[in-house]
Amino acid sequence: MDNRLYLGIDYGSDSVRSVVLGMNGEEIAHASSFYKRWKEGKYCDAAHQQFRQHPLDHLEALDEAMAEVLKMCDRSKICGIGVDCTGSTPCLADENGRPLALKDEFAENPDAMFVLWKDHTAEDEAKAITVYAGANSVKYTDYCGTVYSSEWFWAKMLHVLRSDVRLQSAAYTFVEHCDFMVHELCGNYDVASWKRSQCAAWHKAMFHPSWGGLPPAEFFAGFGKELLPYMQNLYNKTFTADNKAGTLSQYYCEKWGLNQNVTVACSALDAHMGALGAGIEYGTFVKIMGTSCSDMVLADENIGLVPGICGQAEGSILPGMTTLEEGQSAFGDIYAWFKRLFDYCGGTSWDNLERDASAIAPSLENPWTVDWHNGRRTPFADTSMRGMIGNLNLGTDVPMLYRSIVESTLFGSRRIVEHLRKFNVDINKVIGTPLRIDEDNVIIPISRV
Repeated sequence: MDNRLYLGIDYGSDSVRSVVLGMNGEEIAHASSFYKRWKEGKYCDAAHQQFRQHPLDHLEALDEAMAEVLKMCDRSKICGIGVDCTGSTPCLADENGRPLALKDEFAENPDAMFVLWKDHTAEDEAKAITVYAGANSVKYTDYCGTVYSSEWFWAKMLHVLRSDVRLQSAAYTFVEHCDFMVHELCGNYDVASWKRSQCAAWHKAMFHPSWGGLPPAEFFAGFGKELLPYMQNLYNKTFTADNKAGTLSQYYCEKWGLNQNVTVACSALDAHMGALGAGIEYGTFVKIMGTSCSDMVLADENIGLVPGICGQAEGSILPGMTTLEEGQSAFGDIYAWFKRLFDYCGGTSWDNLERDASAIAPSLENPWTVDWHNGRRTPFADTSMRGMIGNLNLGTDVPMLYRSIVESTLFGSRRIVEHLRKFNVDINKVIGTPLRIDEDNVIIPISRV
């Protein structure tokens, strides 16, 4: 019997999760660890949509999760590691691919840290990219849904370079969180040799083979000259997650007590790998529900352009198929917000809330909610949009408000499906991965349903 084990590492918005699996996908052990600085609210300003994460949070939490999970399995049998992360979560890095926040002089500088996917401070830069691409002879945003988002790679890097000019001379390149973690595990500090994630590059960085990879420097010169010094230090080739990035470094082998020659796979974004684990196939609409909701659909490779989505890329989930990504910018985050709001007034019982909200009959007289609390992701990304609650009167109570939020997230999802079907995307099955909110308002993905 083949008794090899495989280690999965999943970086979410609030914590890192580690899982050990057998050859047939059976779970042997799992553990998680929260990001300490993030949990304290450091480097973030929710009112101004700034969400930054210190790379030390990611490294320290990984050590904690690994120490726990490896107690529960035979670590000598682990032969492979896969990593996924939220995205687009890029940062400025030095010539070794290390985030600038790991340097003493930038250790407390939010602009030198990872810019989390839900950070919307680059709204102006994203609009400039959209406008400039729309007027360009080559439409570099075609495969990003025609609208570039402040949640994505180029807008974020341009914004932090403009926010703190001291970083311009210290930076050498830009790295996605998923690419950094894989090559950190491999001990590979030769950025030129990195195998960058096809999933992240194609969906978030306007990478496409029809124009030779990343957009050329001439494109960025028209609106973002700050990006130009770094173009030569990026990449012109990408790799899917079924490729080998390298082997686990001696440092981590010794630290974790693992054998030499443990294979580390190329990285991918978390929702794409979540869809794979949920059992995605052609025509399946998979909802990866966490702080936001990322929706994945697989289509034929010859599918035409689908405007208004969050990217389409070949092979980012399964070889030979095109992944279409959509989603809602706030999902679990809205329920966590609601819980914070009413905990301030004495707390709510979720069981009672579910019971009472379920008993309310649908009616046009009920309150309604628009779920754009963190902007709109699909259709046609617009992070300047805001959430709304309306139709309130003196009879409105907490269960009615809660029901309106549930309805808003459901109808937001329905709107996405309707948009896809307008462009002849086949959808004949829905899979959802549920979540729960713990006592600290942290979003915890659970499992497939």
